[in-house]
Amino acid sequence: MRLKSTLAACAALCALAAPAAAVEWRALNEVKAFVLERAGHRGAFAGVKKEDVEAILKNINSLERDEWAREWCKIGLEYEAQGDARAKAGASAKELADIYQLAFNYCMLGRYPTASSPGKKEAYQHSVRQYRKAGPHLDPPLQVIEIPFEGKKLVGYLRVPKGVTKPPVVMNWGGVDGWKEDRERPNQRLMRAGMATFTVDLPGTGQSPVLYGDPAAERAYSAFIDFLEKRGDVDGGRVAVWGGSFGGYWAARLAYTEAKRLKGAVFQGGNVHLGYQKEWLVPAFTTGGATYLFGAGSLLEARNQAMGLKTMEEFLEAAPKLSLVTLGLIDKPSAPILGVNGKLDDQAPVADIYFLMEHGSPKEARVYPKGFHMGATPGMPEDEVANMITQWLQTKLAK
Repeated sequence: MRLKSTLAACAALCALAAPAAAVEWRALNEVKAFVLERAGHRGAFAGVKKEDVEAILKNINSLERDEWAREWCKIGLEYEAQGDARAKAGASAKELADIYQLAFNYCMLGRYPTASSPGKKEAYQHSVRQYRKAGPHLDPPLQVIEIPFEGKKLVGYLRVPKGVTKPPVVMNWGGVDGWKEDRERPNQRLMRAGMATFTVDLPGTGQSPVLYGDPAAERAYSAFIDFLEKRGDVDGGRVAVWGGSFGGYWAARLAYTEAKRLKGAVFQGGNVHLGYQKEWLVPAFTTGGATYLFGAGSLLEARNQAMGLKTMEEFLEAAPKLSLVTLGLIDKPSAPILGVNGKLDDQAPVADIYFLMEHGSPKEARVYPKGFHMGATPGMPEDEVANMITQWLQTKLAK
């Protein structure tokens, strides 16, 4: 697909789809049905018990943010107290890890998708505490890393698989709703394949001290790579990155700016140019976001929070400045890039993968023709995409 035709097709489709309507939010009954359908087995809701979720949803009578946070945290705090009691009784590491992670999952959902109110911010603090209580009992244990950065502090989580001498490292992060504490499943998959994991927050989320669009965000990622190069327990010369959803952008950007230090970059469900243009963003923020919990309005809210913005107009003005074309990077050499997404994604255009492939160094891609955001495809095992990405990273990081 040629660049001109790609731009024309994307603009035409988006123009047809873009309504004059206001930003849409799901109704409470739709949100409850969405959650129940996923509880215990899909996405962010995979790590909770369906019977608990049913009880929680019965007590939620509105989509008021603090009410949402409060009801999820009630159950999370009960499990945390249970974990504390079992710790005093000398319970096994596995039992404690399981209980504290269960507690974490509920409080994480309390702040989900973003900590946009006082109650949600409190839920996030609970979730961090609970995850770190699980940390020493995880296999392998969690190492909390703090790095001084321009008068502030960067925080990451390092996990080194047992029995592997100086393994390569995959630095990974999610999008505006999946923060560094939420990466246990991909981390476990990577570690089983012999790779260490270094999980960080997307700029503008979690404990990141910089916003998504801040030039300091790029320097923060480079500081993380500097840190990995100096470690004695991992191979800092074999580092790859994996960014998901709105975080996919930073994996692609680092493939250019850190081309000499990265062995590979996974760009999954993200934007690099077309997805930062008004023609795409207006429909995405109005009638799009079909797979987003609270609807398109919530997608806009979460992205705005990461950018430090308030309105759609502010976002539409700021977003094009992030384009790899605007930054003058798109035609430069890059580290190997794997583009991954579903053809039907309404949060990030699959056309941005083709756009990457038309410029600079040769790229690789896996597009799922019936897939939605991040490649998730009805009827396909949920871990199929992650397994494919893990195998690609394993190949790129081989000695």
